[in-house]
Amino acid sequence: MSGKDYYEVLGIPRDADQKAIRDAFRNLALHHHPDRDKSPGAEERFKEIAEAYAVLSDPGKRSEYDSKGFISGFSPEDLFGGIDFGDLFGGDIFERFFRPPRQDLQVELRVPIEKIASGGEERVFLKRPDVCPVCRGSGAEKTEPCKACGGSGRISEKKGQGNVLIQEITTCPVCHGKGAVVIKPCDACQGRGRLEHEETLVVTIPKGIEEGAALRLQGKGGRQGGPPGDLYVVVRSMPDKRFERSGADLWHVETIQVADAVLGTELTVDTLYGKAKVTVPPGSQPESVLRLRGKGLPRFGRTGNGDFYLKLKVLLPEHLSREEHVLYEKLREMTHGS
Repeated sequence: MSGKDYYEVLGIPRDADQKAIRDAFRNLALHHHPDRDKSPGAEERFKEIAEAYAVLSDPGKRSEYDSKGFISGFSPEDLFGGIDFGDLFGGDIFERFFRPPRQDLQVELRVPIEKIASGGEERVFLKRPDVCPVCRGSGAEKTEPCKACGGSGRISEKKGQGNVLIQEITTCPVCHGKGAVVIKPCDACQGRGRLEHEETLVVTIPKGIEEGAALRLQGKGGRQGGPPGDLYVVVRSMPDKRFERSGADLWHVETIQVADAVLGTELTVDTLYGKAKVTVPPGSQPESVLRLRGKGLPRFGRTGNGDFYLKLKVLLPEHLSREEHVLYEKLREMTHGS
């Protein structure tokens, strides 16, 4: 924990009973509550007071603190979870000031266009960091009080200037204010305090889900000492050589010969729902677009489907046979002559 002298923080003697501890905490917390005290550092002072109360109001934690000068291995949930702050202030003070920030995660899931059309289940393979369950994130299997600061987390140095005695208190450079040093790292996580957790999750893809929409899986995010955050699965369509998606509509480019564009023709094209015949009218121009109604994707959250658009690309011949050259010359003469 912080390495502070909790009795000093609350301004009480070391033999204070529970009533004295509670009264001291109530008076100080009410005075320094950030909603009332707008001075700089009020919130940190309030947290310090609450931490002191959380330790000294619990007989087990107080006994450990009195014997070692510090306590370790407690998450904020362990420390503050059993205290009814609402009884003193109203509202969920723990949620506001002490719960570690939740770590939401985001992954991208690419699914075939057919799955967008039909909906259904898809699997997500996830690796995420999690708090080591053995050491509860401390990274230590065994600690001992810091010898440099005597377990207080602070170094006190007295300096005299004339007839004035100045006491300078700084954070211990050895334990960095923790009051304890690691003498044996946790074997499970090699002292890192975190482990990589692997999991396979199943998500349900709604029919026609919009491109880039996120599916929220509550409690499947990362952990930072508190409850896990959420996982957001961003759904995107896999690239498809046949179609290009535009919302609920599908686009396909079809290349036709000059003669077919001039005279018209009938094409057979693949759609998501099988093959379909499309009539190309005579005189179709390059970049013309033909539409098949209702052959696109389901409209997400609405009834009906989008459309299937066929964009025509006219292929101009690069190399002509002798006979083709003669025919095109005749065609040009006819065109110019008209």
